[in-house]
Amino acid sequence: MVGFVQTLSVTGLRSRCCVGPLAACGRAVAVALALILSAIHGAPAHSQQPVAAPAGAADAAAPLTGPGLVPNGGLSTSNANAGLAAAATGVHPLQPALDLAQKGLAKINENIRDYSCTIVKRERIDGKLGDHEYMFAKIRSQPFSVYLYFLGPDSVKGQEVIYVAGHNDGNMLAHAGSGVRAMVGTVSLKPQSMLAMQGNRYPITEIGVENLARRLVEVAEHDKQFGECEVNFYPNAKVNGRICTCVQVQHPVPRRNFRFNLARVFIDDEWTVPIRYEAYDWPQNNEAGGQPVLLEEYTYMNMKINNGFTDADFDPKNTGYKFGGK
Repeated sequence: MVGFVQTLSVTGLRSRCCVGPLAACGRAVAVALALILSAIHGAPAHSQQPVAAPAGAADAAAPLTGPGLVPNGGLSTSNANAGLAAAATGVHPLQPALDLAQKGLAKINENIRDYSCTIVKRERIDGKLGDHEYMFAKIRSQPFSVYLYFLGPDSVKGQEVIYVAGHNDGNMLAHAGSGVRAMVGTVSLKPQSMLAMQGNRYPITEIGVENLARRLVEVAEHDKQFGECEVNFYPNAKVNGRICTCVQVQHPVPRRNFRFNLARVFIDDEWTVPIRYEAYDWPQNNEAGGQPVLLEEYTYMNMKINNGFTDADFDPKNTGYKFGGK
């Protein structure tokens, strides 16, 4: 069933420890213009492409079929090889995962100034699992800057969002792709406002692999104090053809300390950065053997690092964008 975890028929070495609520990777904020015109009903209008189609966006809206990456978030059993030992004797079982996250965060801070990618997200909002959304993204570390162009589905296609820390009074700028909603033009929203957060689990300020790596470190350091969970490492997993190490964490019993039943983080072996995160709630029927329920999944595909982005890449007046700036 869509959104449910596939069974891992592998032999893995397990270690018992706790990984707490690993916050999902930074969220791409969909434009909340629908609320502004909530009285208007009808099928979503088809959008137009921007004046200059974002580089790297071609074919990105096609369904995800990369090796080992199933659209519903399951890990292909063909890529789940024998697990690695979770920790050496005398070392906390969670420590290897923490070391990996710290190494990745250090590499990002030292080596990655900016990157473009295709972000694929799927979230459960108010109990309802939404469709996959596809976004072309440009992200810069200093100052933290984000440009998003929504590739699909049709209900959001053509939307653009820009956020630059310390600019525009701390607001994000956004507009719809086409149709009636596009007539509203560009709007300025606080990233954590009700309008900006409508239909989203996280604000745009939390997007990106650096934010994800930082959160993994914070949570791992905190949750080393707890027990009652299983941590497994699976080498040679693949995300869109990239070789990764999958770190899987599962809490068998619901506790106040835990926000998920099962979570997976895919660490790119070459870059040592997280490029996919997925989290699942406890089975709805609360019975042994029930399938966990997908809460959220985020994937960073087709990453191109250190493109030399300038302020123009995050300027609504960029003639390649359609914010209507003068």
